[in-house]
Amino acid sequence: MTAANRSPAELRSMFGDNLRVLARGYPSISALTRRLGINRTQFNRYLAGESFPRPDVLDRICRFFEVDARILLQPVAELGRSCPALDGPVLGAFLGDVLNEVTEEEFPGGFYRVVRRSFADETRFTVRVVFVFRDKGLTCLRGYRHRDGKRRSGPGTTPAEREFRGLVTRQADGLGLIAARRGGTDRVFGHLSRARGFAGKLWAGYMARPSPGRPAGILATRVVCEHLGHGPARALPAARAAGTCGEDALAPRHRRLLDPGQAIC
Repeated sequence: MTAANRSPAELRSMFGDNLRVLARGYPSISALTRRLGINRTQFNRYLAGESFPRPDVLDRICRFFEVDARILLQPVAELGRSCPALDGPVLGAFLGDVLNEVTEEEFPGGFYRVVRRSFADETRFTVRVVFVFRDKGLTCLRGYRHRDGKRRSGPGTTPAEREFRGLVTRQADGLGLIAARRGGTDRVFGHLSRARGFAGKLWAGYMARPSPGRPAGILATRVVCEHLGHGPARALPAARAAGTCGEDALAPRHRRLLDPGQAIC
């Protein structure tokens, strides 16, 4: 059915469904409505498909979530793709499905502690904090490489040079991810699945990066991602403790999933 043939009730329902998807990345609807400057009761009416916002309120919502007014006409997951070529006629039927949004239930937004064996020193483990967020139907991550304590200035020491970002996608039996530093050509690839027996807070899998000097041409090691939530209460202490550590400093839950006896392959 085209937009021209949709009834007002169907359009309101579409907008409500889209607004519900956009709001998933926020732990509190009350906090979200305060940031939007919208009455909570009225916001609930939008979610239920009972009413439309005024043009000025719609503009405020679109600007806040960085979408356009098509949220009245089509599913929000189809709006503003960052990789439109993957939806095109050449690759759409083969790779377009990777753009399907990973749901909050599958991989919640917020802060994560990421632990893996160091690619640079196999006797050490790297600990980082990354932030997972939704942007225009994509599930993205952002973090920073730990600054080498021996170097306080120079290449690779400024926040912009240490920043990396990535994309989380659906993949068979779990989640796939790809990440890279700003302007870099090297990539890190990974696969994660929810770890059983850890109250749904841990994901485990593998991370790999190309390495021409290795016999197989890649470096691969186990990785653990622990969801810390949306607030700073646990994220800030984890960020302050980020860096490298020895096996003896690993938390028991991380050691169990990382299997330190298994070297990088």
